[in-house]
Amino acid sequence: MTIKEEIKDYSCIVRKGDEERTFIRRGVIDLYELLQKEPDFLHGATVIDKVVGKGAAAVMALGKISELQTPVISTPALRLLQLGGIKVVYEKEVPHIINRAGNDMCPLEKRCAVSNTPSELLPVITQFIEDMKAKSN
Repeated sequence: MTIKEEIKDYSCIVRKGDEERTFIRRGVIDLYELLQKEPDFLHGATVIDKVVGKGAAAVMALGKISELQTPVISTPALRLLQLGGIKVVYEKEVPHIINRAGNDMCPLEKRCAVSNTPSELLPVITQFIEDMKAKSN
């Protein structure tokens, strides 16, 4: 089974030991909330994610995952994870993640260009999520 086939019904799957959690929301929100509420579950986990940009990679690095499997990863995300010593299995590397409209770079990927340090990116990601929540209200 390919990574794409395994993740087809979800946006993200996190596995640790015998436990598996599945997520369906788009973007980095599920991983971010998991990092905030249950960081121990991420520590040493395997993450399977549909599309991984630099923001998601930073959250995974901060969560100290052991492995990422993804059909698509951006070059900045791959570099960040490799610098963190995280095993990455991917099908396609792209220069950057594109936005949902398909006409520009992903807005979080743009914002994350400011640093290659996950801890420095966390406030950027937090602000992005807060901005998205404010827009939806």
